[in-house]
Amino acid sequence: MRVIEASGSAYEVGFQIGTSLKETVQNHAPTVEEYVEIENRWIGSKYLDRMIEKTKEFSDDYFQEIKGLSDGLEISFERVFAWNCRGDLRWPDDISPALAFSLSEGCTSVMMPTAPHNPLTIAHNEDGAAEFSDICVWVSAKPDGKPGYESFMYPGMIAGHSMGANHAGIVQTINNIRVHDLQPGVPRHVICRAVLDAENLQQVTDILKRADRASGFHHNIGSAKEGRLLSVEAPASGCSILEVADAPYTHANHLIHEGEKHKDQSITHSSLVRQERADELRTEGILSTGDAAGILFDTKPGSEILRRPVDGGDDYGQTLATGIFEMTPNNLTINLYNGSKSDNILQREITL
Repeated sequence: MRVIEASGSAYEVGFQIGTSLKETVQNHAPTVEEYVEIENRWIGSKYLDRMIEKTKEFSDDYFQEIKGLSDGLEISFERVFAWNCRGDLRWPDDISPALAFSLSEGCTSVMMPTAPHNPLTIAHNEDGAAEFSDICVWVSAKPDGKPGYESFMYPGMIAGHSMGANHAGIVQTINNIRVHDLQPGVPRHVICRAVLDAENLQQVTDILKRADRASGFHHNIGSAKEGRLLSVEAPASGCSILEVADAPYTHANHLIHEGEKHKDQSITHSSLVRQERADELRTEGILSTGDAAGILFDTKPGSEILRRPVDGGDDYGQTLATGIFEMTPNNLTINLYNGSKSDNILQREITL
């Protein structure tokens, strides 16, 4: 896994990352159907202009980071900003199956409270389109005046909406949800990026409760220093926070909290079967050994949690990487795998 380092002002961080990824993105972006359709349908629209305004109102830092990213990539700001609004925009029903998948791409997460001999853990399968395989990177950034963060990153996107952690001990992994409550607000990628600058759970939940969010995700949140785990379902129309304290917890790609699950949402077959399979493995006690990979590497036919592209159905997903985040009050370790624990592609450690 390639590691990119960046530091300085918000603009400088974005510019350094963009410069490092310029060739990759310029070669890749024109071939990605989702990027092309976003540009064709939304650039120049009042809806997108309103989202730009909302981002500036929320924080000029993230506006400047996207501006720096676009300048480093040598791609227009409007194009890069629009890419970072994927999932925030309304689409017609007649889009291609592959595009429909990319807008609803998966991910499965496991949270494990502290137990004898086992650290506080969040584990995550980052699932995306197969075309992103081998071109995603890891970024290690230290923005001025912020804790600094480590994150998996898709080329052309800002960090945060996949899996990462910061030097204040905050861990965040993301599960996509498709709730039909979109509004022209702060893009959910920007919200996720802001979480990586938080220093405690109160700051995290204040961000996720904002009423001006354009749409939302499910956030798996951990605080190493506070010794707590939160499952946060945060569509634009609300925010449900569940403390994970007594038993392991699993989440795929649809709302499952009691107060949220009845909201109007789209649920893919893959999300249903992965949630069912993860819950089945959890209740069977597979996590008693403290090894979350026992769930995330499961490949039971028909309900694969570790995913590979298949023909037919609504599952075009591929597990791009599996991240295991282990937390103690003084230390946070990150291990990234590609399909099995024998294929460790990244190791990072943060001293708190």
